[in-house]
Amino acid sequence: MPYTTATTIIERSPSRLRQALQDRLDALARTHRVPGAHLAVDTGADVVSVHTGTADATTGTPFTADTAVPLGSVTKVYTAAAVHLLADDGDLDLDDPAAAFVPELRALPEVTVRHLLSHTAGLPTGPDSDTAASTTAARYLAGTCTAQDALFTPGAGFSYSNAGYVAAGRLVESVTGMTWKEAVRALLLEPLGTEPAHLDDTAPARPVAVGHAVNTATGHLRPARQNLAPVEAPAGALLAGALDLAALGRALIGRSAVLPTAVAAHLRTAVPGAAPGVLADAWGPGLALFHQDGRWWCGHDGNAQGTSCHLRAEPDSGVVVAFTGNAGGATALWRDLADDLTRLTGVRVPTAPAPAHRGEPVPFPECAGTYRNGATEYRIALDDAGAPALSVDGDLALPLVCYADLTCDLVDPATGRREPGGHFHRDPVTGTVDRVQISGRTARRIRTA
Repeated sequence: MPYTTATTIIERSPSRLRQALQDRLDALARTHRVPGAHLAVDTGADVVSVHTGTADATTGTPFTADTAVPLGSVTKVYTAAAVHLLADDGDLDLDDPAAAFVPELRALPEVTVRHLLSHTAGLPTGPDSDTAASTTAARYLAGTCTAQDALFTPGAGFSYSNAGYVAAGRLVESVTGMTWKEAVRALLLEPLGTEPAHLDDTAPARPVAVGHAVNTATGHLRPARQNLAPVEAPAGALLAGALDLAALGRALIGRSAVLPTAVAAHLRTAVPGAAPGVLADAWGPGLALFHQDGRWWCGHDGNAQGTSCHLRAEPDSGVVVAFTGNAGGATALWRDLADDLTRLTGVRVPTAPAPAHRGEPVPFPECAGTYRNGATEYRIALDDAGAPALSVDGDLALPLVCYADLTCDLVDPATGRREPGGHFHRDPVTGTVDRVQISGRTARRIRTA
């Protein structure tokens, strides 16, 4: 279907679009067992907002337009935008060594601020939240950002890293003299009109939603406990609603004075070497980038415990789409809603990178081995027929399907369904497989099979 402008959406009547989207959101929430969800579509001339259900399935508290949902990694966009505002004020340059502001990175002198924001620093993901719960930012970074754990030369690859954003948050604190929470509030949340909410709030100032998971034994929904470590706040501690994300999206595409036009454009500019694989088509210094119908959308996806939140914005048309949901099934709901937006408006909102055309699967026995990202171990083993399977930290092995372009799919053992998994890398000198990127995270090969 050809690209449709925001003006065309308005001509189709915001009230009719609102009712159609409300009907679909209500139905899809039931289908995907999502207690509550909120969709906001800003066409550039009108905002269509629909919400449904409950913020907490246990109490029955209504999910309203003001309900804030744990954003997970969408928090990183706020952190990155704060760093850009500091750069715009002349307090730093994105190509400065990050260690100039974060002394725990002195073992990695080539890592720049831009590398941190674009996940091209070669940093491991970071320890799990339970392990990090009682540590400080300084200890977290000193233990994670070491030369021996570096995944690749800074700028030579992409590996999604919470540790990089812990470092970015520490940088914000170093430059401003405020806590990360105070700085993001002053630089972004208040100018955007967003009532701040954080995972550690004991008495939140606005309605908040809890995440939900499905009890596999009974099929009932149950509240999910958020376990993000305090030190990881710059990577995932914010809560917000879909209308709040729409306000952020407007700023990211130059429709708000909160971000100067040049700053917004820079956030949307692809960083060389940032190849995010299954996460997006490209990556800027803080934003995922998606190519759809000849246009580039920007945004981010985020999942906390039992929540799923998504932001997309397209600068040429001015269209912004934001979604928040409070259950794991909300990711599938979001994808279905995006399909409905295409049907109802003609606008195709990208939910994933453009599909690759890779041909037929090929044998790839040389992929077998053990790979490591920080403390996380990826093991690829071959069965008797030579077919590879991947296990992470000893979990259930998932079959892999490999292709000649070094990409691979993960196979659901129950259904046989293939999902894009990642990409193998060869050492440019030896030609041997030395890394694998799975779901946007790179692991360095430490031994062969």
